[in-house]
Amino acid sequence: MTDAHQDAAPAPDTTALRADCGDCFALCCVALPFSASADFAVDKPAGRPCGNLRDDFRCGIHTRLRDSGFPGCTVYDCFGAGQKVSQVTFGGRSWRQDPGSRRMFDVFPMMRQLHELLWYLTAVLGMAPARPVHAAARALRDEIEAVTLRDAEVLLGTDVAALRGRTGELLLRASELARAGAKPGRGRKRRGADLLGAGLARADLHGADLRGACLIAADLSGADLRLADLLGADLRDADLSGADLTGSIFLTQPQLQQAKGDGATRLPSGLLRPAHWRT
Repeated sequence: MTDAHQDAAPAPDTTALRADCGDCFALCCVALPFSASADFAVDKPAGRPCGNLRDDFRCGIHTRLRDSGFPGCTVYDCFGAGQKVSQVTFGGRSWRQDPGSRRMFDVFPMMRQLHELLWYLTAVLGMAPARPVHAAARALRDEIEAVTLRDAEVLLGTDVAALRGRTGELLLRASELARAGAKPGRGRKRRGADLLGAGLARADLHGADLRGACLIAADLSGADLRLADLLGADLRDADLSGADLTGSIFLTQPQLQQAKGDGATRLPSGLLRPAHWRT
């Protein structure tokens, strides 16, 4: 493999793993707590509706969240867990209509973890070099999907940590297979590295292992991040202007939302350029 686009498997359907706020009872605006900080203008405990939430389950300041002191809301992604809990687990009964449905506040964080695992396993199925683990990834994805369709009590009793561990092993193997196509000597191991504010402009990070790396406020402008494994990397305020993220591995939309970039930043297929990036 000489380029990330030359050896790509058909992109799996991730529609069900995309947030659909129209089918959700604003669970992220109620179930989750947040503290007054650079990300949120006020404190809010878990289970209490945000003060900006309207009666129709819509955000009253959605178009001006960043300007209103709520940038944290713009980077959150439930991977479709919100609509699954609202419409499947609780059959379309909202927490306002049925007090018993407030259990969805307990189920939602767990469902979000399960849907995140589904997203990563689905990503593996779109990586042609990872075909040796496709069967195992598909089987585990189907197993987790079956759990997400169970009732609230089963969901709350699920050992998510065990599922995360099994998923992690598959993701690591898939990453190794995919990055094997990077040019010799370029796949640097920087897993978990502290690169806070690092000057990495135009750095050659093709095929690098950046899992869990702290890249907060790092200058990655113009960097070659093709085939780089970015699973869990902290990209808050990282400058990705002009960077090439083509074929980067396990990069998520929330990571992009937390970073800075521009119209010259090259993104992997399936991810969107954040609205707040420079044109």
